[in-house]
Amino acid sequence: MRLTQSITNIIFGLLLLIRLPSYGQRAKELQRFQLAQVQQGVAVDASYFYVVNNHSLTKHLKSSGKQVAVWQDTTGLLKHMNSGVVIGKKLYCTHSNYPDVPMASSLEIFDTRTLRHIGTHSFGLFPGSVTWADFHQGHWWVAFANYSDKASAEGRDNRWTTLVKFTKSWQQVEAWTFPPVVLQAFLPKSTSGGAWGKGGFIYCTGHDKPELYVLKLPERGYTLQYVKTIPTTSEGQAFAIDRSIRSKQVLYGITRHDNYVIVSVID
Repeated sequence: MRLTQSITNIIFGLLLLIRLPSYGQRAKELQRFQLAQVQQGVAVDASYFYVVNNHSLTKHLKSSGKQVAVWQDTTGLLKHMNSGVVIGKKLYCTHSNYPDVPMASSLEIFDTRTLRHIGTHSFGLFPGSVTWADFHQGHWWVAFANYSDKASAEGRDNRWTTLVKFTKSWQQVEAWTFPPVVLQAFLPKSTSGGAWGKGGFIYCTGHDKPELYVLKLPERGYTLQYVKTIPTTSEGQAFAIDRSIRSKQVLYGITRHDNYVIVSVID
């Protein structure tokens, strides 16, 4: 059993050397802001962007990067916030107990005007750690990650990563696995960011690589369909698509090692 898993990991590791095709598209950098701390991801609305860290949030002017508000968890109840998405006047942040097992997750809700914590939705124990969520066509779309370097007690690796569709009242409707070629690119981690973009495509990132993977729902079956890879300046981790700009697709991403938020446009 252990030998089989080791061989599988070696094969996946070799496949990491294979770069997925980009088909000529790339994310062109427009602007960057160096901040005091950028750990997990970024969310955005018409006037501000929001940096998501493990236990804190900061709010910044899009025009200058100036910080205008901060929130810090003082309860010790939040362990690992992963990403954020702005819906209306609310900022929804995914949260998990990563790297602990069994995996447990929640969605934490904040007022964008004040960054005050105003609500929570618990997923409880789920077969994966929630890393990103988006609201699209009246439903929640939530990614639950599994990892090959920190497999759960049940022996799951990143092939167990799944995208789940929920109603507004959090009833599960459908779920999909990720394409093997994208899971190989994620290795040894999993998906860290994701959002619905233009053309009815799902855009997602891994943990480290400066790449954006474009997926779509399959016509049949249970596996998301791989479309293409778009090279980016920002690393993996959680990103945001600026939906206040309709004429083009503007992306907010991060680089953790030097604490930058990077604004790009997908050409």
